[in-house]
Amino acid sequence: MAAPAGTSGPAAARQGNGSSDAQADGGPDASGSARTEGSSGPAKLRDLVDEPAKVMRIGTMVKQLLEEVRNAPLDDAARNRLAEIHERSLRELEDGLAPELVDELHRVNLPFLEDTVPTDAELRIAQAQLVGWLEGLFRGIQTAIAAQQTANQQMASRVQLRQLPPGTVLAPGVVIGENGEPKRADGAGQGRPGAGRPEPQAGPGQYL
Repeated sequence: MAAPAGTSGPAAARQGNGSSDAQADGGPDASGSARTEGSSGPAKLRDLVDEPAKVMRIGTMVKQLLEEVRNAPLDDAARNRLAEIHERSLRELEDGLAPELVDELHRVNLPFLEDTVPTDAELRIAQAQLVGWLEGLFRGIQTAIAAQQTANQQMASRVQLRQLPPGTVLAPGVVIGENGEPKRADGAGQGRPGAGRPEPQAGPGQYL
């Protein structure tokens, strides 16, 4: 039984379709621009993972299978079954991932030997490798989402600052400039209403 290789079977068919689709949309340059534009935005995440819910379901299933392999000995029939599930999981992941991620998955995945039943150790290694790869993918997505949210908050703050009139005091010595950006005040009291006017001095005895 052979696992899907990076150059044959459904994987190759998907890679071929991916390359033809890229050429139809404008060739490799169009695909390259999609990878560079908005690399930290939600559009990039959607390009990398077409079906995130499906990928997470498969990842959870593979992780559970790994626990079963660790905790129970398997006979030949069970090992054959688990190897088939592993191969089918890889094929299903191809439908939910971008072509570049599929290529990476094929490069790191080592196929089982043909016409042989994989051992428990081989199955554990294959399952653990796939679980680790998927967890790394999920963490990368979460990090990108957090970075995008932070960038959006900073952008919203800048937009709010630009809506303030010039001279608005943000903090002691910091005001809104003519370009809408914060800047240091030219003088100690610049931008503060009534600055520069002498304060009235109280006369003697006026304490009540």
